[in-house]
Formats: sequence, C-alpha cells, structure tokens
Amino acid sequence: MNGDGKLSLNIVLVEPEIPQNTGNIARTCAATGCKLHLVRPLGFAIDDSKLKRAGLDYWHLLDIEYHDSFEDLQNAYPDAAYFYSTTKAKQKHTDVEYTPNCFIVFGKETAGLPKPLLERNMEACIRIPMKNDANARSLNLSNSVAIVVFEALRQIGFPNMI
Repeated sequence: MNGDGKLSLNIVLVEPEIPQNTGNIARTCAATGCKLHLVRPLGFAIDDSKLKRAGLDYWHLLDIEYHDSFEDLQNAYPDAAYFYSTTKAKQKHTDVEYTPNCFIVFGKETAGLPKPLLERNMEACIRIPMKNDANARSLNLSNSVAIVVFEALRQIGFPNMI
C-alpha cells in the first residue's frame, strides 16, 4: 500500500544514473499513485536541479522510499511479488499478471539489472516488445517505466484513479 493506505504499485529503480529520467519517473509515480523506491548508489544527488525540474511540481505528491541495496528492499518486503524489466526476458510485459502492491524493478540506464539477479528470477523477468534490430537496443528508462506501469494499472483496474 502507498503512504495513504491505498492499493498501489511499487516502482523500483536500481542505481539510476540520469536525474531527468528519475524525475520523469517520479512524476509518473506521483500522477498514478505508485510508490517509488530508489536503490543506492544513485548517480546524482537528490537535490539535483535536473531531477527536481523533471518532476517539479509533483514532489509533494510522491511516496518515495530509499534503500541502501536491493537486498535491503527485499528484506523489507519479503513476501511481495517482484517483476524484473529487462531486454533479455522471454515473456512480454503483457504476459504476466500484476497484483496490487507488486514491485516492478528497473535497472540503471547504462547496464540494466545485474545478471545474477536476472538469472535467479528468470520466471519473473519481463520485456517490452521492440523491433528486431541490434541498433535499437532499448527504450528510454522513463518511457519503459510508463509503458509497464500503465499495463499493470490496467490489469488491476486503475485503483484510486479517475
């Protein structure tokens, strides 16, 4: 549940590097009621002007939690369902069943999620379909989060949204 006790999704950014992406994702979370989890180390300071500008007038709406490692996050939420977004997954983001309060995990812009984490959780890995072209490696992180968030929200009935 989010900070006001309502059902929500949990969006996890593991070691994000680009403040504008995190700011845009924070804005998406604020507008959709998703809780944002940031896993350190971060590639920027939280007071970074680029971060604030991207989510400028939404910060007061944001439910955000910081974690020193991904293991710390999992220890805090041991019974939660986790989905891992990666270009290496076999199943599409539309092939899984999201549940209220599940965690959708995204990796850093330059490297994605750590390979050992993906290998331990292949059955819960998801990907966004893209054309088969080696030059189109991946989508922008903030766009990827928005795509997956709205599919998950659609599946759970857009809770607390008009």
